[in-house]
Amino acid sequence: MKRSTIIILAVVGGILLLAFSVVSWGVSTYNGFVALDEGVKQAWGQVENQYQRRLDLIPNLVETVKGYATHESSVFEEVANARASVGKITMTPELLKDPQMFQKFEQAQTGLGSALTHLLAVSENYPNLKANENFMQLQAQLEGTENRIAVERRRFNEVVQDYNTRVRVFPASMIAGMQGFGQKAYFQAEAGAETAPKVKF
Repeated sequence: MKRSTIIILAVVGGILLLAFSVVSWGVSTYNGFVALDEGVKQAWGQVENQYQRRLDLIPNLVETVKGYATHESSVFEEVANARASVGKITMTPELLKDPQMFQKFEQAQTGLGSALTHLLAVSENYPNLKANENFMQLQAQLEGTENRIAVERRRFNEVVQDYNTRVRVFPASMIAGMQGFGQKAYFQAEAGAETAPKVKF
């Protein structure tokens, strides 16, 4: 075999090996983004699961309180309106890609949490209600759900951080840009959350 043929074959082999390596890296990086994206969706599903649990508890809690505090209609309306406001926003994977819609969703959830706080505050004025077994169980379940929501939000933010970091790191960011893997929104504290609340007895 001629020396020039050997050189040509070596160059072609090197180019093919390099091309195979680049394609292999691209496929691996793309598959990594798919796995991270699915992880974000799974974490979001857990947040939704806890929000749904809270929505399911609310009617029972409201009805129990209504039995004792029939004249507190403004509080019941506030809870009903906040619950309806949450129901107007469809929770889809696209919500995670739109920071403005995500913020509206967070605001609706914050409004619902605030309304529930007012509802539970009403119970302080009714000693018989506070002693009611059903109310105590519902209140404990709601508190547990709020804790679960906080845990799932934290987990969601951790998964989103991993995903967003991978999307922004070079050279993987080139694959992310070409394949439409954009950054996802984080849950953020509501305005004023950094100020400790004043508790009065």
